Amino acid sequence: MGSWLGMGRVKVGVIGLGEVAQVIHLPILAALSDRFEIAAVCDISPTLVQVIGDRYGVAHRYDDPVALTQQADLDAVFVLNSDEYHADSVVAAAYNHKHVLVEKPMCLNLNEAQAIIQARDAGGVRVMVGYMRRFAPAFVQAKAMLPGLGAIRYARIRDIIGRNRLIVDQSSVVLRPDDIPPEMQAERAERAVNLVEQAIGEAPPDIVGAYRFLLGLNSHDVSAMRDLLGAPQGVVSARQWNGGRFLVVVFQYEGYCAVLESGVDEQIRFDAHLEVYGQTTSLRVQYDSPYIRHLPTTLVVHETRGDAYEERVLRPTFTDPYTHEIEHFYEVAARGVEPRTPPEDFVEDLRIMRQVVDAMRL
Repeated sequence: MGSWLGMGRVKVGVIGLGEVAQVIHLPILAALSDRFEIAAVCDISPTLVQVIGDRYGVAHRYDDPVALTQQADLDAVFVLNSDEYHADSVVAAAYNHKHVLVEKPMCLNLNEAQAIIQARDAGGVRVMVGYMRRFAPAFVQAKAMLPGLGAIRYARIRDIIGRNRLIVDQSSVVLRPDDIPPEMQAERAERAVNLVEQAIGEAPPDIVGAYRFLLGLNSHDVSAMRDLLGAPQGVVSARQWNGGRFLVVVFQYEGYCAVLESGVDEQIRFDAHLEVYGQTTSLRVQYDSPYIRHLPTTLVVHETRGDAYEERVLRPTFTDPYTHEIEHFYEVAARGVEPRTPPEDFVEDLRIMRQVVDAMRL
């Protein structure tokens, strides 16, 4: 295990069988059956383990993530459980010589991130963070076109969406059993408090809420912003409200500012994009809900040439970013390709999020 498999199928264990696994990862792994085999599943819900195990014909079933990572014939592990437990699951997988795809956020603080990097190096494996928006061909195309934009005047990162479940319940059938013991739910809440306090120190509930919001939804935005524009020089200002579930952040870059505006409400819509403005041209990567697969991510180009103004909408593919991400992970696990989103990449986002939180305290 931990070796490169050449052209063979990657045997995967899946930790966490909730909403995102049911709607996204498991169907894609099944669709890519020429490259992946779902060889083990794990969840703290006995109902989910039984139903999902039966649905995908998986014989090896666990309620303990560490036990799954010890299964000898696994090549890789997908860590999709609650983010308070991501680090423990990734570390166990790495020490047991399994390559890892971990959903964002990779973890909740720098101590956990350092433990993951140490385990990865000790286990001789690859760890990849699930920043699927960066794998959208429209995003990749925008990044390639950006040098031709000239001097950047402004950038906007917008992520204002309705609650995921509003969209999921109209488009998918998701099993949500209520068989998780109350003591386990309480332990999860206590763990979250401790991990966040390690990250940002003592903080009022709204600042804690904003930090969790940054880690959850906005880790996509910060990561994509940094991939497209580079790391910001600093945070000019940051404000949050509604318990941390709405926020505005101004980032300083050389010669311009980038603004992140984000929030979650009860509208059944998904408004997420990155837009970079040059002097005569702008590029906007427009995303739609990932919970309805194959909705296109587009690249919108606005350009002035002489007296003429032109707007173009480019749709490189209907294939969704999650599929592109998981195809890349196959190259990582089977052929030894370096992941485009390694743990060190997430560490940079953690540092930026800490700067944002510090600015919110002012």
